[in-house]
Amino acid sequence: MSENKRDGKGAVENAGLLVLLRHGQTAWSESGQHTGRTNIPLTAVGEQQARDAGERLQAAFPQGFEPGCVFASPLKRAQQTATLAGFEQVATLDDIAEWDYGAAEGRTRQQVRQACGFEWDVWRDGPQALPQRMQADWVEALPGGEQVPVHAGAGETVEEAAARARAAIAAAIPLLDEGHNVLFVAHAHILRILTSQWLGVEPRFARLLRLDTAHYSVLGQYKGDQVIERWNC
Repeated sequence: MSENKRDGKGAVENAGLLVLLRHGQTAWSESGQHTGRTNIPLTAVGEQQARDAGERLQAAFPQGFEPGCVFASPLKRAQQTATLAGFEQVATLDDIAEWDYGAAEGRTRQQVRQACGFEWDVWRDGPQALPQRMQADWVEALPGGEQVPVHAGAGETVEEAAARARAAIAAAIPLLDEGHNVLFVAHAHILRILTSQWLGVEPRFARLLRLDTAHYSVLGQYKGDQVIERWNC
C-alpha cells in the first residue's frame, strides 16, 4: 500500500508524473488530412521518430516505467509507436483514442471548407456543425499502396472527447498516487484535450498547445496544483 500522503490542498506528496507521447508521422499527418479513428500506420519516417522518442524518454526517465504503467491508444499508429519506442508491456486504453472528427475524417481543412461551404474550425464548430451529406464510408489507398477503410460519421463533440480524457486520467490516478510514473501513447488532439482536463480548464484551451509527432510532454503536481512540467520535448 502507498505511503504517500495528501497535503493541505488534497495533492499527493511524491506523486508520479503523467507522461504523454504523441505517435510518429503518418501519411495523413504529412498531407494534413484529419486522422481520427482511421487505422493508419506510421510511415518509415514515423517509425524512426518513434525509436528516437524512445531514446529521449530513456534519457529523461532512466528508471523507465514499471509494468502496468504504460498505456496506448487502440489505434495502430499509437501501438506501433509504443512498441518501436521500446515498451514491451503496453496496455490498451480506449479512452485515449483520437478525437472522432466525424465528416471531416480523411479530409484536409480545404476539402472540408469546399464540401461544407464555410470556414469550418474543429475547435470552434466541432464535427456536429458539418452537414450530414458529408458523412460517408470509403477505402483510401495510402502512398505505399496499403488500402485503409475510412468512416466519416457523426463524430463527437469536444466535450465528449474531454469526458474520455477525464476517464483516462482517472485510470492513471491510482498509479500516480502510489508514486509511479505513467506513460500514455496516443494522438495530438486527445492528448492536448487531456492536458486541459488535467489543468482544470475548458477543453478548447487545448488548441493553444502544440504537440508535434513523436514528441512527449510531462504533467505533474506543484504546490497542490496540477501543472505542466515539460511540453513538446
